[in-house]
Amino acid sequence: MDPLQKEKRYTYADYAGWDDDKRYELIDGVAYMMSPAPSRQHQEVLVEMIWQIRSFLEGKPCKVYAAPFDVRLNAAGDAEDTVVQPDIVIVCDKSKLDKKGCNGTPDMVVEILSPSTASRDRLVKFNKYLEAGIKEYWIVDTETKSVQACILEKGRYVVSMYSDTDTAPVQVLEGCRIDLKDVFAE
Repeated sequence: MDPLQKEKRYTYADYAGWDDDKRYELIDGVAYMMSPAPSRQHQEVLVEMIWQIRSFLEGKPCKVYAAPFDVRLNAAGDAEDTVVQPDIVIVCDKSKLDKKGCNGTPDMVVEILSPSTASRDRLVKFNKYLEAGIKEYWIVDTETKSVQACILEKGRYVVSMYSDTDTAPVQVLEGCRIDLKDVFAE
């Protein structure tokens, strides 16, 4: 079966049955093929951010996960139609974790832009994450060495911008600050 048939809507049950060694995300029933392995720079940023977050979370109840990690946003069993794989996911409510990943809305997601996914991350996922009520969504741009931190307030995202010389606070993890100088180090 070709999971990218035009005008076909898919569910989590369809998604779970695909076994063609390709990775997909499912947003509102539409299948999006994931790009090949990310760049080295993308991976370095990912690893540094995970390391800083994981170090902060030592002994705390929240958990951090790196892609590929399924996040089923609409948590409605096999009829659900949105499964995303953010680069970084933070979940503080352990009841949302199961053997398949996260079933429900995580506390925070981070997307590191790639040329093939940038517009989806900035538009489609931005709106989906807002609709799902994700408290904090970071968009990391390795080209401009910047972070767009979107914080949910009164049903909309309030955006703060940070550069590679800043230390950015993680709002959902009180006291956690990410040193972007280290994140974007060459």
